[in-house]
Amino acid sequence: MTMRYASDIAFTPAVKAIQASKGSRRAYAHMEQAGSWETTITAELKAFVEVQRSVFLATVNGDGQPYIQHRGGPPGFLRVLDEHTLAFVDFSGNRQFISTGNLQENPKAHLFLIDYRQRKRVKVWGEAHMVAATDDLLAQLMPPGYQARPEQVLRFTVNAWDANCPQHIPPRFEAEDVLAALQDKDARIAELEAELARFRAAAG
Repeated sequence: MTMRYASDIAFTPAVKAIQASKGSRRAYAHMEQAGSWETTITAELKAFVEVQRSVFLATVNGDGQPYIQHRGGPPGFLRVLDEHTLAFVDFSGNRQFISTGNLQENPKAHLFLIDYRQRKRVKVWGEAHMVAATDDLLAQLMPPGYQARPEQVLRFTVNAWDANCPQHIPPRFEAEDVLAALQDKDARIAELEAELARFRAAAG
């Protein structure tokens, strides 16, 4: 498929025809003419990517059967190698290797990132390959102190990406963030109680 706009990677002729019938094609045509989607990893995307704890990887096998796999780790497990490349260590799991096999048949892939705290989602189209977990790559990508066994490394070449609106994303927070907020609240309550006790002692 010859692409005129970066968004053509998703907006195929069939999709555009449906957009036209549903009344949204004009708005997306304006978006395309204004510059369409990003095709490189910007500073904004890099900042978003490198604080995420999970990512969903979509692949398709040679028969067109899709598969979605979740990958997670500590913040920063998904790294930006350069303005066109993302990568992460594929930790040892159930060893089905479905994504690995799919990528051998069809390198086209998709990353879906969702941040419930910020209520933001980012969709990334591109091509991916599983490569050996060399010492050099592990030095770049393995989260320090993380208790997981590296199986291989996924390198993802970005072709286009888009950030969605927050509509329908339920706000959720990490357990440690909630704990920190509760500890701050408890500390403030203790401070106020001590101040109140001092006032009562002075009044008595």
